[in-house]
Amino acid sequence: MLLNSLIGPLAAIIDKVIPDRDARARAKLELARLEGTQELHAIEARLSAIVAEANSSDPWTTRARPSFLYVMYILLLVAIPMGVLSALSPDMASAIAGGMTAYLRGLPDELYALFGTGYLGYTAARQWGKIKGVDN
Repeated sequence: MLLNSLIGPLAAIIDKVIPDRDARARAKLELARLEGTQELHAIEARLSAIVAEANSSDPWTTRARPSFLYVMYILLLVAIPMGVLSALSPDMASAIAGGMTAYLRGLPDELYALFGTGYLGYTAARQWGKIKGVDN
């Protein structure tokens, strides 16, 4: 990631330091090759982690991400009947949306913090386990 942030400034330095046009082009090509390699390694690392989680025999590992996505899908799909309801009865749709908003705002901030901390902790623990070779 540090390399990506250095590519722009390094290209400008190459322009100033290397007077030969062909040598400058070769240096920039090498710089671009390094950038591509860095990005390729990052993509490979992400894909290998996803494949490892998908192939895991641990039910918590294989169901955690899909379960979270299912909840998000349900929330998005609820928008369809709410849209129909708002066309038929705007007052009722507003009341339902207002009730849902009031409920979610009524939950204590500590509960959201606990969820966020737990989710981030789970992610960090999984990563640590993969690095140590304990988890797949």
